[in-house]
Amino acid sequence: MQVGQKTIVLTGASRGLGRALARELVRLGHLVEACSRSGRDSSELGFALQEVDVSDAAQVTRWARALIDRGRVPDILICNAAAIHKPAPIWRVSGSDFHSVIATNVLGTGYTLQAFLPSMVGRGTGLIIVVSSGWGRSAAADMAPYCASKWALEGLTLSLAHELPQGMAAVTLNPGIVKTDMLKKCWPDRTEEYESPDIWAGRAVDFILRLSHSDNGRQLNIPGP
Repeated sequence: MQVGQKTIVLTGASRGLGRALARELVRLGHLVEACSRSGRDSSELGFALQEVDVSDAAQVTRWARALIDRGRVPDILICNAAAIHKPAPIWRVSGSDFHSVIATNVLGTGYTLQAFLPSMVGRGTGLIIVVSSGWGRSAAADMAPYCASKWALEGLTLSLAHELPQGMAAVTLNPGIVKTDMLKKCWPDRTEEYESPDIWAGRAVDFILRLSHSDNGRQLNIPGP
């Protein structure tokens, strides 16, 4: 490993914020191991992208074990994989959409933490970033399941912060509003006014790489442009 190079494990990296983060981290010389539910040919991306459904604990565990067996204990673990539902009052959200949002956002993050944390805690260093949302600290009509999932992540991460040994940190990170497919699903007529993930990623990665164990337990926001 090169001097200064970090091993960064990232979920939800086939598109949107995750893909943009991974590509920027690779550009800066870091080693990125990533996954997505669909998987894809990653030869043009510059980082390893495995097919893993984070809502399946067994799949996450197998992926983590394979990485750890190769010495890929994360210096930074970014729990980014997420699902969103089409905006609707809660009584009109389908059971399958409700389940998908909670299973991916909450259980998927929990399974990822359970799979990677033993090796990170055993080493005694590492940063855990759980990607939250402005809707993890506020509420909005027609977005109840998504808001509930992100509020759950805030509580999960703040509890984790109390459990970690000194030298480690867990934070939640609100990325702000970025022009992604998920945003288009919520606001199809308003996405063009926001910046693209690739532009956002330069600022976001700079912010992330400046975090340290002293930030443990903080609820953070990517600075605006």
